[in-house]
Amino acid sequence: MAIAPSDVLPDPPADVVERLGGALAEVGIPLQPARVFAALLVTEDGRRTSAQLVDLLDISPAAVSGAVRYLSQVRMIRRERERGSRRDVYVALDDAWHDMMMQTDQLYAPILAALEGARDGLGRHTRAGERLQLSAEFLEFISREMAGVAQRWDAYKAGRGLG
Repeated sequence: MAIAPSDVLPDPPADVVERLGGALAEVGIPLQPARVFAALLVTEDGRRTSAQLVDLLDISPAAVSGAVRYLSQVRMIRRERERGSRRDVYVALDDAWHDMMMQTDQLYAPILAALEGARDGLGRHTRAGERLQLSAEFLEFISREMAGVAQRWDAYKAGRGLG
């Protein structure tokens, strides 16, 4: 069986993982996904198997499974098959924040539909309907603006030689 690079690289300091994971949890990422993402992000190669994450974070395999499912769905990590093995390796995406935040259609479409449905149900010209309309317009505005943000980010990265 081949030895993965992460088998020989040291784990990051626990306090670094916990501090970053805690900060991510404070802004709304569920705790275990926040800790798993933090661990992958600060690990030198950005890769760990489920068993390695269990050991590093002192959590159950079920907690790792739920966390990686969440992180995969929001496109912050990807799963790869370890060469010559049946083991999955979870990898932090280099530009995970970009990838997650560019999912505006997936993220905002259900919220927009709910806002518009509530607005129509309450009446467009009620105070609540106007508030719901303003919320919907804000999300539509953010969705449109994100395309420009993505272009500026790509130019920034290219200018810094980051990809």
